[in-house]
Amino acid sequence: MSSQTSRQSWIPLIVLATGVSMVVIDATIVNVAVPAIISDLGLGATDVEWVNSIYSLMFAALLIPFGRAGDRYGRRRLFALGVAVFLLASVLAAMSVNGPMLIGVRAVQGVGAAMAVPMTLAIINRVYVGRQRVIAFAVWGSIIGGMAAVGPLAGGWLVTEYGWRAAFWINLPIAALLLLGSLRVPESRDGHATGGDLLGLVLAVLGTTGVVFALIEGQKYGWWEPRRIADVFGLRFESVSPVPFAFGVGIVALVALVVRERRRGRAGLAVLVDLTLFELPSFRYGAMAAVIVALGEFGMILVLPLFLQSALGYTAFRAGLVIAALALGTFLAGGMVPPLSKRWSPRTIVRIGLALEAVGAAGIGLSLSADMGAWRPVPWLLVYGAGIGFATAQLTGVLMADVPARLSGGASALQSTVRQLGAALGVAILGGVLVSGLGSAVERGLADRPEQVRTSAARAVEESAGAAIPALRDPVIHAVAVDAAAESTRRVTFITALALLAGVGVTLLLPRTPVAKDESPEPVAAGGPDTGGRDLDM
Repeated sequence: MSSQTSRQSWIPLIVLATGVSMVVIDATIVNVAVPAIISDLGLGATDVEWVNSIYSLMFAALLIPFGRAGDRYGRRRLFALGVAVFLLASVLAAMSVNGPMLIGVRAVQGVGAAMAVPMTLAIINRVYVGRQRVIAFAVWGSIIGGMAAVGPLAGGWLVTEYGWRAAFWINLPIAALLLLGSLRVPESRDGHATGGDLLGLVLAVLGTTGVVFALIEGQKYGWWEPRRIADVFGLRFESVSPVPFAFGVGIVALVALVVRERRRGRAGLAVLVDLTLFELPSFRYGAMAAVIVALGEFGMILVLPLFLQSALGYTAFRAGLVIAALALGTFLAGGMVPPLSKRWSPRTIVRIGLALEAVGAAGIGLSLSADMGAWRPVPWLLVYGAGIGFATAQLTGVLMADVPARLSGGASALQSTVRQLGAALGVAILGGVLVSGLGSAVERGLADRPEQVRTSAARAVEESAGAAIPALRDPVIHAVAVDAAAESTRRVTFITALALLAGVGVTLLLPRTPVAKDESPEPVAAGGPDTGGRDLDM
C-alpha cells in the first residue's frame, strides 16, 4: 500500500475518534460546571438533577433505534446529522438563560450523541480489516476510557478560566471541523434493510429509559420507600418512589420487545433489534464482559473524585489532575495494543486488561486514607488505566469480530447500550455502597454523641454522598466524616476489583480468536454517489 493511500485510510478514524472524544468529554465537563451553572442561572435542586439525567436518558434510550437507522439510511449520513444536532444543541446550551431551556437543549444533545456514537464503531467495523481494525478499535476503546477521565480536568480548567458557558462553546469549532471531515468518511448501509418497526421502537425507548432511570435515580429517590419528593416529567411522587414504577415498566417493555422481535424475525419481517447477534459467542460473552468493564470504570470515576474533593478538600481541577493519571495509563496501553496483537490473541489482551484493572482498583483502595498525599494513588491509577486501555480496546474488537458488516450499525448500538447499562449499574451499585457506608460509618464514629447529633450528621453526609463534608464546622464530626469517606470509598474499590475479577472469568467463555494479520482495508474514497441501498463503501 502506498504511503498516500495509507494516510488517506486513517482519515476516517481521525474524524470518528474526534467525534467520540467530543461527546465523552462534554458529558463529563458538564458535571464539573454544575456549581457555576447553579450560581449563574439560579437553578433549583430538581433542575440540577435533570441537567445531567436527561442527557444520559436520551442517549441510552435512542442508541438502538438510531443504530438500526444508520444501517438503513447510511452510517456516515447519520453520523454527520448527529454531529450537527450536537453542535446546535451546544450553541443553545451556551446561550441558555434559565433552567428549563438548559434541560431542553441537554435532551437534544443526548439525541445528537445517540446518532453519532454508534455510527463511529459501525463505520470502523465496516472500513478496516486485519491489523488496521485492531489499531482502529484500540484507538476507539482508549478514547472511550481515557476521555472520561480527561473530562473533569478539561472542565475544571475551562470553567475556572472562562466560565461554564465555555464548556458548551468549545464544541462549536470541533463539531464544525467534524462536519467537514465527515466528507472524507465512506458511506455504507445494509442493503437488506426494509421497513421500520414502530411498536418495537416505542418498546425499546420505553424499556431502556425506564431501566436506566431506575438505576441512575434509585439512590436519590429510594428503591421503594420515597427518600424525597420526586418531580419526574411533570408527575409528582410524594408517597411512593418513582423508581420501582420506572424499573417495572422498563423490564416489561424490554421483555415485550424481545418477544416481538423474535416473532418478527421468524416471520421474516423487519426487526429493530437483530437478536441473532446474541447467537454469536463473541458478541454474547463480549457484551457480558463489557457490562463489567463499564461498571468498574464509571463506578470508579464516580467515587474517587467525590472523595478527593469532598473529604480531602481538593479543587475540581486538582482532583482532575490526579484522575488524569487514569487517562494517561489508558492512552499508553492503547498504543501498546497493536504491537502486542502480533503475538497475543484479542481474548488474551482483554484478560490481561481486566486483571490489571482489578489490581489497580485494589491498589487504589489500599492507598486511600484521610491523610494521604495527592500522588499516593497515582501509580495505581496508571495501572487501572492501562487495564482499561487493554480491555476496552480489544473487547470492542472481540465483540464485533463475527458481526456481519451489514449489521454493523445495530450491533454497535447494542454494544453501546450494553456499556450504558453497565455504567448505570456502576452508579447504582457502587454509588449505593458508598452512600450507605458513609451513613453507617459516621453513626459508628459518633457513638459517644447524642442520638440527634449522630443522626443529623449521618443524614447530611449520606444524602449528599459526602459533598456536605467541607461544610461541617465541628472538627470532631468533620474528622469522623472524612474517615467515613475513606472507609466507604475503599469498600467501593474492593468491590470493583472483585467485579473485574469476575470479568476475567467471563473472558474464559470468549471464543479463541486468531492473532491479527496484516490485511489491506477496503478502498476508501471521499464523498461519491449514494449507494442506492447496496452495502459497500464509496
